[in-house]
Amino acid sequence: MTTVAKPKRRVSLGDAITHTAIITGRNNMRVLRIPSLILFSTVQPVMFLLLFNIVFGGAITTGTPAGSDQYINWLMPGILVQTAVFGATATALGLTEDLGAGVIDRFRSLPMARSAVLTGRTIADLVRNTFVYTLMLFVGLLMGWRFEQGVPKMLLGVAIALLFGYAFSWVMATIGLAVKTPEAAQSAGFLPIFPLVFVSSIFVPVASMPDWLQGFAENQPVSVVANTVRSLMIPEEALVFLGIDQGTLILKSFAWIVAIIAVFAPLAVRQYKKAVG
Repeated sequence: MTTVAKPKRRVSLGDAITHTAIITGRNNMRVLRIPSLILFSTVQPVMFLLLFNIVFGGAITTGTPAGSDQYINWLMPGILVQTAVFGATATALGLTEDLGAGVIDRFRSLPMARSAVLTGRTIADLVRNTFVYTLMLFVGLLMGWRFEQGVPKMLLGVAIALLFGYAFSWVMATIGLAVKTPEAAQSAGFLPIFPLVFVSSIFVPVASMPDWLQGFAENQPVSVVANTVRSLMIPEEALVFLGIDQGTLILKSFAWIVAIIAVFAPLAVRQYKKAVG
């Protein structure tokens, strides 16, 4: 007797959105049930903020005019971007853990959109980063950080940093699905992150670096986004002094965000299909 394969159920856009929301909620609930995940994801960026400001704040000159030359005002925007990039590694770890535990295999047996697994994972990490940012902004204010261009521009800067972290989640999803184990994902994920973060304007002005390194440091995506966020928070007279064109930086940041998603989202989907068969 010949068995006729049932045609696959077509999933509508509305169903795909619903499935993505369910997966996002599932991932966030998992974090809430494991307090240590919340603790480490919030304590690490706050420690970076405290230690760099306290230990290096008196030694690093930002080259900005009086009134904006406090190191915390330079550091805070950079730490926001660093937190978003480091936080993206949770995407790789979460996917590899689900693969190892067979969770994704169970998802495959359900009549759900395949895109929901990856999209729900990356959106859940975006939500977690938003929570971490709320705490960081409060700590920054206690340490003397001030956003001099008003609340709307400060929120725009925060949104750009969060979107950049979301774009990097797709990079980490690609890496995690390629290596398949949490241990390998953690090591492989930090390989591209460390040079991008530490050879950038997050902690120090690019002008303080060797001449041969400045071209890369100034134009790589982490520096572009950090400079953009900073340009939306420091006083406008500092922008003039530093020769910063805020509009151009914003466009460059969105260009990097779109380019990263455009390249790595399809790659992540391809790796996902290979991983689940």
